[in-house]
Amino acid sequence: MTTAIQPPWGTDWKPAPSPPPPIVRGAGNPAWTPGCPSPNPRGRPAGIPDKRLLATQQMLDEMRNIIAVLVGKALEGDTNAASIVLAKVLPSVKAQAEKVSFEFDASLPISEQVAQVLDAVAAGAVAPDVGRLIIDSIKSLADVRATEELAARIEALEAASDARA
Repeated sequence: MTTAIQPPWGTDWKPAPSPPPPIVRGAGNPAWTPGCPSPNPRGRPAGIPDKRLLATQQMLDEMRNIIAVLVGKALEGDTNAASIVLAKVLPSVKAQAEKVSFEFDASLPISEQVAQVLDAVAAGAVAPDVGRLIIDSIKSLADVRATEELAARIEALEAASDARA
């Protein structure tokens, strides 16, 4: 009595086939299929402008009016309008780190390189924000070196395992 009885409706069951992948169509006439003749072989008739070009031209015409209003309000003393005009006319000033010169030995271990930078900051030879940039650069270089060393070790292990096989 250990044999299982198979119900009659499950004996010839097969999973439904997966649906065919949808046909991805780009822009253009959805009824046109590749390999068929073009429904518009001569292209857009001459004299009909591109709608995107018309929209861009209309926006540029309106922008001239908007800029004139903003400049007028800025000249009247509106500080919000003046800040908008100045933000678009004058480039923002970006902070630049100054060049520094201090005793640094790049051949030392990373912890000692960082200690050299901290000593230079403590002595006043390097500004604290510049010292942080230098330490971040040392850390990034150490990460790259560690990745390279790991890649070399993996290649050596794979070469050794291939030689044994």
